[in-house]
Amino acid sequence: MGIDVNVALSAEPTVRDVSWTERDVLLYHLGLGAGTNNLDPTELAWVYEKNLRVVPTFAMVAGQGVSAGAIEASGMNLPGIDIDLRKILHGGQSLTLHAPIPVSGTAQISSRVADVWDKGKAAVIVLEEAATDVDRNPLWTSSMQIWARGEGDFGGPAGPDVVTTTPDREPDKVLVSKTSAQQALVYRLSGDMNPLHADPAFAKMAGFEQPILHGLASYGIVCKAVVDGILDGDPAAVQAYSARFAGSLCPGETIETSVWRGDNELILQAVCVERDQQPILTHATMEIR
Repeated sequence: MGIDVNVALSAEPTVRDVSWTERDVLLYHLGLGAGTNNLDPTELAWVYEKNLRVVPTFAMVAGQGVSAGAIEASGMNLPGIDIDLRKILHGGQSLTLHAPIPVSGTAQISSRVADVWDKGKAAVIVLEEAATDVDRNPLWTSSMQIWARGEGDFGGPAGPDVVTTTPDREPDKVLVSKTSAQQALVYRLSGDMNPLHADPAFAKMAGFEQPILHGLASYGIVCKAVVDGILDGDPAAVQAYSARFAGSLCPGETIETSVWRGDNELILQAVCVERDQQPILTHATMEIR
């Protein structure tokens, strides 16, 4: 078990065809907590097929999940990479949208290990994906950073320094997203069946007091909150979105997202209200059209 960096970086990309329906989109939105107020027209637009819109982060689960097949029930299994599931955490995510995601469709997704960084006590595995439609037009590209505990100190590069600071002023807006106790159980039906998000015994073995919400769920919840609260409900206004996962969130807790506006960029910071503003997403930015 472990990482063979040369094998991982020289492996040919994995190409797979995926498809999704409006039911997949509806389920994903429910996993983000949409529709809590079913009489609110804004919320209904996410959970009712009439005039359905798609939260951009649906790209992370289209075709049963980001890097489907790379992370299995036993662990992370790729050419040159064999790591126990309990040793890996999702460290960060970026997404670039080249076109609006249709409510149903088919895409071809090419996946590869783009880099492996040496963080001393851990390694960071960077998985890149590029999706195109049936005419080979780009739909989205994404980069997923996987933190592998105990797999570092192999003498490799540490990776780039990413510095994103929040402005020295009050945020332009603060968005509040309350999660539900069953939210992780709903979200996992969109593709990530990691028992960390459902099984209390497994969560304790992994070092958590209880099952936690998926990092990509928090990522999607914040994206939806910004689309609703800043972008007038228009998901097509999102061009790119990136964040680091700084802390875990337990189902039932509340995400508070502070937003600072720039010309074509939003700076975001998400914290947990119930745990004294503990950071959930940091180094977070969103480019807007």
